[in-house]
Amino acid sequence: MATSFEQLRQDNQFGVRAKIRSGAYCDHTSGLANGFLQANLVILDQSYALDFMRFCQRNPKPCPLVGVTDTGSPYMRTLGADIDIRSDVPSYHIYRHGVLDRTVSDITDLWNDQMVGFALGCSFTFEHALIRAGIPVWHIDNDRTVPMFKTNIKTIESGPFSGPMVVSMRAIQIDKLDMVRAISSNFPMAHGAPVHWGDPADIGIADLNAPDWGDAAPVGDGEIAVFWACGVTPQAAILHAKPPISITHKPGQMLITDVAEDAEIPIINPAF
Repeated sequence: MATSFEQLRQDNQFGVRAKIRSGAYCDHTSGLANGFLQANLVILDQSYALDFMRFCQRNPKPCPLVGVTDTGSPYMRTLGADIDIRSDVPSYHIYRHGVLDRTVSDITDLWNDQMVGFALGCSFTFEHALIRAGIPVWHIDNDRTVPMFKTNIKTIESGPFSGPMVVSMRAIQIDKLDMVRAISSNFPMAHGAPVHWGDPADIGIADLNAPDWGDAAPVGDGEIAVFWACGVTPQAAILHAKPPISITHKPGQMLITDVAEDAEIPIINPAF
């Protein structure tokens, strides 16, 4: 039986993940699992894993690496006791040679023993802190997916991986900007403080009403557009790298972890 966003807002991380795994919920995760880290997901063949890890290390703002599986294991053991990356994301994008092939809700039939999964922190994590501080988040209040845009900010390449930084946008009251910057800076593994605020053209965004991913969101009177580095950046890099197969989360639909939003992430030591 399908579950609504409003129903899931009352569940803890275990309940949310169970509904996703069962296929009862296949939509955005912003505003869900209050208090717990959400993560972007990238799955690659092990032959691309080291270059991609270097890409994340060289670009920690958009790609804060918080978890890596062992080669061939679908379990993200450092982020929870029972996280299966084949089924615990609402929707997956399947890319073949850098081109989006299809979107599915389960990748069990695609998994093989040469795959490696990477989890990257997500800005959805600090939105709960904004709400607790009395700062409204439009896309949560309106059951929408945060708008995301490619920019003219270049990432540092690694092997075949390169491309523009992707950002997410939230409209913030101008008199709350300093507070929002301070709050989000406390979450470095969820992109931390914003990379830009004000004129979107300064970072190569032509039209706020035409996001590359997600839903357009208004910027009202007395508000300013604020942009955070976004974990969809690897999806832009995949377009350049063109691996035979790569799998990511559908933008806005994250992996819910058991890690507290303010926890220190353990040192990652994958076995490729």
